[in-house]
Amino acid sequence: MSKPNDHTQVHEASLREIVDQYTRYWYFFALGVVIALIGAFIYLRYTTASYLSKATVIIKDEKSGGAVELAAFSDLGGLLNRYSGNKIENELAIFKSKRIIREVVENLDLNISYESIGTIKTTELYEYKPFIVQYLSFNDSLKNRPIPKLFFEVVSSTQYKTWNESGSIEGTYNFGEPVALSFGDITVLPVLDNPVKFENYIGKTVSVSYRNIDNLAFAYQRRIKVANEIKNSNVVILSMESPVPSKAEDFINELIFQYNKDAINDRGQVAKKTSDFIDSRLEIITRELDSVERNKEQFKSSNRLTNIEAEAQLILENASEFEKRQFNVNTQLELANTMIEYMEKSSQNDLLPSNIGLEGADISESVNNYNQLILQRNKLLKTSTAKNPVVVNVNNQIENIRASILSSLQNTTNALKISLRDLNFQESALNSKLSKVPTKEKIYRGIERQQTIKEQLYLFLLQQREEASISLAVTAPKAKIVDRAFSSKAPVSPKKPLIYLGAALAGLLLPFLTIYSKSLLNTKVNDRRDVESMLTDTSLIGEIPKLRKGDEQLIQLNDRSVLAESFRILRTNLQYLFINKLNNGKNANTVFVTSTIKGEGKTFVAFNLALTLALTGKKVALVGADIRNPQLQRYLPTESQDRNGLTEYIIDKELKVTDLAAESIYNKNLSIVLSGVIPPNPAELLMDGRTKQFFDEISELYDYVVVDTAPSMLVTDTIIINKLADVTLYVIRANYTDKKLLEFPYDAINDGRLVNVATVLNNVSMNNFGYGNKYGYSYTDERRSFWQRIFRG
Repeated sequence: MSKPNDHTQVHEASLREIVDQYTRYWYFFALGVVIALIGAFIYLRYTTASYLSKATVIIKDEKSGGAVELAAFSDLGGLLNRYSGNKIENELAIFKSKRIIREVVENLDLNISYESIGTIKTTELYEYKPFIVQYLSFNDSLKNRPIPKLFFEVVSSTQYKTWNESGSIEGTYNFGEPVALSFGDITVLPVLDNPVKFENYIGKTVSVSYRNIDNLAFAYQRRIKVANEIKNSNVVILSMESPVPSKAEDFINELIFQYNKDAINDRGQVAKKTSDFIDSRLEIITRELDSVERNKEQFKSSNRLTNIEAEAQLILENASEFEKRQFNVNTQLELANTMIEYMEKSSQNDLLPSNIGLEGADISESVNNYNQLILQRNKLLKTSTAKNPVVVNVNNQIENIRASILSSLQNTTNALKISLRDLNFQESALNSKLSKVPTKEKIYRGIERQQTIKEQLYLFLLQQREEASISLAVTAPKAKIVDRAFSSKAPVSPKKPLIYLGAALAGLLLPFLTIYSKSLLNTKVNDRRDVESMLTDTSLIGEIPKLRKGDEQLIQLNDRSVLAESFRILRTNLQYLFINKLNNGKNANTVFVTSTIKGEGKTFVAFNLALTLALTGKKVALVGADIRNPQLQRYLPTESQDRNGLTEYIIDKELKVTDLAAESIYNKNLSIVLSGVIPPNPAELLMDGRTKQFFDEISELYDYVVVDTAPSMLVTDTIIINKLADVTLYVIRANYTDKKLLEFPYDAINDGRLVNVATVLNNVSMNNFGYGNKYGYSYTDERRSFWQRIFRG
């Protein structure tokens, strides 16, 4: 097979290995999902659901301050255009202002909350409460401290119990009577409108909390959402999530009411300011008109005049048009001077009188927009400082419009003075024509002209005062309600499908992360792939299964266990290695068994391998060559454990192999040679020539020689005698040997310190056997799967 195909197979095997690493623990994933779904059910069962409440309104454009009217002041450039674009944002800020929300909280008594205490879940009471707690007064010493939560239990329709968490308050009282508590006085009034509902609360516990109004207003300010979702429109949507839909609906409806009430108050302030201004001017004009009328009366009486007008009727008829013009100019000049005088005396925080009769739409509309900006800035200053960018922007607009109004008034005054000079010049010409008219007529005519001007101005101001009074009485709301507050039928949180889906994913993810973390942090050898990936040029000829508690550790006669089959496979693969040695012209029957460190099971493998070879009828010798830590004596009877061993053979040249061998009680074909006494110089002893002589002699006497040697990395004993072995079995223990320890046999084999090496993987979990954990060693005894046993009986 070509290398590309080999690479593909390795990749597929690796992918299958990754999948199998998790699917073998399918029951953990199933258990995780079940537990997570149960947890999600319990969470949804006892978690308070939240509902979305919303209302829709339209902010009306008003002539007194709407953005449409600002288009008339095109000479102010982009400044007013920015104000027009920001108008809806300003209204949104008013909706969310702490001042308005605080009024809502106070009017609805939202700072006092009632909750029904259940065994597990606590439910807020809003639509119906069995009683109402009235907080009559608070102690001054506790003014800045929170009011303790009170617990109530309805005893009957006339009595109740109350206590607090600390136990400092406790007692039984009558409904309706004032109760003096540590923080102040309260009165509890029963709600008996629905006797059936009231009786349901008898014996139940209800908690009552009193919260600071300002803090609660801040909390609602964060919860309420006010948005202009339709671009380039005045449509505003108010929404809020709450576990009590009716409470949220009442809050939103009351918020709209308070907003309209605030807008009506703003309009009333402008109208009131205008009315006061007109009343002050009427007082002055009334005095001036009385003075002119008295002068006229005195003049006619002293000069005994009756009807001077008839004498100059012809001339006056010719000058009637001129007089109308002169009258109009004087009126406008008087109003303009009055307005300039008022603006010079007033501050930038005062509103200006509007609609006082000045001709020219520019000045009137400028005054209206100036007043609107003053009101807007005052609202902003209630919820922000003077350094706020929005306040600064509005102040700049106010200064620009005020300057524009003064400039327009001064320009108007100058134009009126020019017109008045022209009219005076024409009057001189007319007077020359009237030179023949008696002087008294001219004086009388001047007095009458003054009287007419004052009368016209007086009537005009009366008309303006009535208009201001009508405007003050108008209470049309600024926000038109499109949809009153309503709530969703289904809760918006928690979302059941999302919670269940998240729980299922979490139930799958937790076992996955556990298995992944375990495999990521695991540095031990797990299966043959870990060995083959490191010792690429060394054959792995056997896998020994992990024994469960109570399993037999030694191979028995006619044994069909997985352990026996694994050693039979090891025996078969070992014979092929011997055959390869024979093909090279060498007699091969000696097997050394070693490991990296102590505890990897080399003695266990050596003894069971010797038993397996003995079961074929061959004579097998098991030699204990671990003369530092001998272990084979545990497989001999007590009376045979004191026999001479390898150490005595090397030291005593008179001893022979037949003097050392003891027949095993487990199989008559198996003989055991112990390691002997522990010498002070084991390494030097093994370097003696008698060691080679021992193995040469014993290999002639037995068909197979299995040697249990010392750990190769811990001591040098095995390295010294390794060249005497035909095959060296290197035992690696799964889930015990660290992967880094495989570097030692790799280096030892490459350096030639260990020769003719094959590896054996001991203590392998059944899940990690061979090339796939789906198959084991059982052949004749077929085992049905879990699902087959369920569905096929």
